Amino acid sequence: MIVVCGEALVDLTPTVCDGTAAYVPRPGGSPFNVAIGVARLEVPAAFLGRLSQDFFGRILRERLLAEGVDLTYLSEGPERTALAFVHVTAHEEPEYSFYVEDTAERMLGVKDLPTEFPDEVSSIHFGSLSLVLEPGASTLEALMQREHGRRVISLDPNVRPSLIPAPDDFRERLHRWISLADVVKVSRADLSWLYPGEPVSGVARRWLTLGPSLVVVTMGPDGCLGMTASESVRLPGRKVEIVDTVGAGDSFMSALLARLHASMRMTPSLIEGLSRAELRDVLDNAVRASALTCTRAGAEPPSRAELEVAGQPGW
Repeated sequence: MIVVCGEALVDLTPTVCDGTAAYVPRPGGSPFNVAIGVARLEVPAAFLGRLSQDFFGRILRERLLAEGVDLTYLSEGPERTALAFVHVTAHEEPEYSFYVEDTAERMLGVKDLPTEFPDEVSSIHFGSLSLVLEPGASTLEALMQREHGRRVISLDPNVRPSLIPAPDDFRERLHRWISLADVVKVSRADLSWLYPGEPVSGVARRWLTLGPSLVVVTMGPDGCLGMTASESVRLPGRKVEIVDTVGAGDSFMSALLARLHASMRMTPSLIEGLSRAELRDVLDNAVRASALTCTRAGAEPPSRAELEVAGQPGW
């Protein structure tokens, strides 16, 4: 089982209603999307986080249940659900305006964490807003430290600059998280903010020296770069008719984790020992999932059947 930790919130995505600009509420949040993406690929997934008991919180809970995500590690509270207004511009990364003051997802406390995980949990994923919004951020970092070395730790920082008042402090914390992680996925857009002007390959190679077995950089339509200590694979993107790119990175992450799990590679040593062909297979699976998500509105990751069809020649 893969346990995904972090926030669930409501994305308000732009649309047009009777000729007037409007926003449609959609369940979202990067970890929420990753958990659903893993479940749709028929790999056991659980969500660890805190949901509001308000109307939106109930919608988020029902969506997770409907997708087959295990809610054993879910906690709930009276706080409001966080909101994210999505601003989409053609051929650019989506921009987000967040409303996260005193909201449920950031109030996750140590008391909400399980004292231990069963052996069936092979991997725990962390990332996004939940690692920068206190007090929940410190709670999750403590969990990451506790589980380091016990099972595969994966990380997607999914940087949101508007929520980071002190970039240097964030970089210091990020390097600490990377040292605890076995799999790190980051976008080219994230790296351009973190280290302006630095080549992505140089950053990926430097991050590998901090401890991860695998570092992957996603580059939108240009595909991705995956690196272990001994192998480096770069794959092009898939050409598709883009509706929007919301959730594409989350689908990439979920497909990457699902492939490692399904291929019985979910240990740090086995990930580090991926052959070039195996690494290419894992990355290709993730690129296809990301491309499929771009063909529909909102964060809608593909099912296992859809991903298998997209793996056929000529797709």
